[in-house]
Amino acid sequence: MEELLIYAILLYEELATENEYNKRLDELFLSTPENDDLFNDLLYLEWETDIKKAIIYVRTHIDYNNLDIDLFGKVLMRKLKEIYENHLDIREFASRMFHLWEGLPGNLQNIEPFWTLSYADDPLSWGDEEQTRYIFERMLSYYRD
Repeated sequence: MEELLIYAILLYEELATENEYNKRLDELFLSTPENDDLFNDLLYLEWETDIKKAIIYVRTHIDYNNLDIDLFGKVLMRKLKEIYENHLDIREFASRMFHLWEGLPGNLQNIEPFWTLSYADDPLSWGDEEQTRYIFERMLSYYRD
């Protein structure tokens, strides 16, 4: 469910498309054995046609206390890196990252690399785009092997 939570957050912030979400949902559904606890959640989501209801379902049915933080972080940083590399305006990207940080589960907001999302845009206030890019690029490479 960690990956679907990421897509739910990105969809809410309009940083991912419904097609991306559906593609990943299909992949997870097809690779999850029927006897797995996750299977029932994925089955429900496969049948849910209202993306807003699907996002609410994911956000309310995930066990935040047992969230695989490393998996969540690796996938989120990979998706954010794709967005960063294809985003033309650093100010808009930075603003969206702050809003994304606000939508993260509370137990993740104050740990790295997620905490970086809350302050990476600070140097832009004095015109230091280079410093902001450095901070984002360091964050995006946090899980690099």
